[in-house]
Amino acid sequence: MKKPNMKDVESGKNKEVEEAAEEASSSEEAPEEKGPAPDEKGQDLNDKYLRLYAEFENYKKRVSREKEDLLQYGNEALLYELLPAIDHLELALKHASRDAGGGIVQGVEITLKELQRTLEKFGLRRIESTGRSFDPAVHHAMAQVEREDMNEKMVAEEFRAGYLYRDKVLRPSLVAVSVKPATSESRKDEAEIETDEKIEEEKYDG
Repeated sequence: MKKPNMKDVESGKNKEVEEAAEEASSSEEAPEEKGPAPDEKGQDLNDKYLRLYAEFENYKKRVSREKEDLLQYGNEALLYELLPAIDHLELALKHASRDAGGGIVQGVEITLKELQRTLEKFGLRRIESTGRSFDPAVHHAMAQVEREDMNEKMVAEEFRAGYLYRDKVLRPSLVAVSVKPATSESRKDEAEIETDEKIEEEKYDG
């Protein structure tokens, strides 16, 4: 068996030392891949939790509002459909006023009052109009009428009753709004303008 040469042994050791040194050097030069710090991870999780919590709270509030609206205004469509029936009963009483003592008229009056009383329990209220100041939020102007006994922009006549459902306008009142009668001076000016217009038309036709 051949005895190992001392030079070869030393050469092998030197080679191993060099390889170990290269590995150590490469490991020092290569940057270490670092993940997020523990504090950053915790902050991210906390932010996500806060966002989810805020979204959930908003969802609960929205559902609660929708539930309240449903309970408060759930009968809106039904009450709106009943308004023409009230209109017809009131119109029948208006045309039958000459026969106020008749049994049919009395029956209609009782029916109307009972219906109105029942609907009031569910939040339906009639809008007061005649003699009140015109309010565009609850009144819809259909015409203007000259009234000396009223201030301007007062409800002079109600064509159709309006109703509130709780604090909401279910149907506005159709009304006529008062204006002050034109003075004699303004009427004279209007007449002169009309006369001048007619003269101009006649000249043009001629």
